[in-house]
Amino acid sequence: MPILFGVAPFGVIYGVVALQSGIPALAAMAMSSVVFAGSAQFLLAQLVGAGAPLLLTAGAVGLVNLRHALYSASVAPLLAHLPRRWKLLLAYLLTDEAYAAAIPHMMAVKPNTPQFAVAHWILFGSGCGLWAGWQLSTLAGVLIGTQLPPNLGLDFALPLTFIAIVVPMIDSRARLVAAIAAGTAAVTLAAMPFKVGLFLAALAGLIAGAAMPRSIK
Repeated sequence: MPILFGVAPFGVIYGVVALQSGIPALAAMAMSSVVFAGSAQFLLAQLVGAGAPLLLTAGAVGLVNLRHALYSASVAPLLAHLPRRWKLLLAYLLTDEAYAAAIPHMMAVKPNTPQFAVAHWILFGSGCGLWAGWQLSTLAGVLIGTQLPPNLGLDFALPLTFIAIVVPMIDSRARLVAAIAAGTAAVTLAAMPFKVGLFLAALAGLIAGAAMPRSIK
């Protein structure tokens, strides 16, 4: 529920940005259903508004979504026993928020237990809840977003939500080093175009955490 409250203003702002970029309301809603990735949708709307070429737009959106490959690699061992239809469904529902909400619980389940066999329902439930919340908040942005003051600044809610999720998960020196490295890189590289800095910051965190000696992890 806290994550849903953080996502709601983000979806409203997306609805407003999409309309201001010249995207029809129906197409803006369809994008939330098909793409289902907030950062990519924001970037796509901005590039459409700027009249960017189709190839550049597709490449930039794909680059932003590369971080999902990191999430996928993390959950892959936990989902390896599932049939393909489940993997396809969970791949569609896998977002930043769904991963952050589900992964602590999924990692706490021990292999070869009855709980492990059904742990994927945690990710499914998180994904479905966030999918529904994203659609409703996008609809709200499309319908009433243009009536909101432009300087309301609702976009602060989502970063605060992520901070509240991530901080309790920093329970080892390696994760602390990874968080500091990723955070520092994200701030330093924030000005890079097409949010490339976000992906590079994630890689910096992975490298820093993996470089820590196993004896002190």
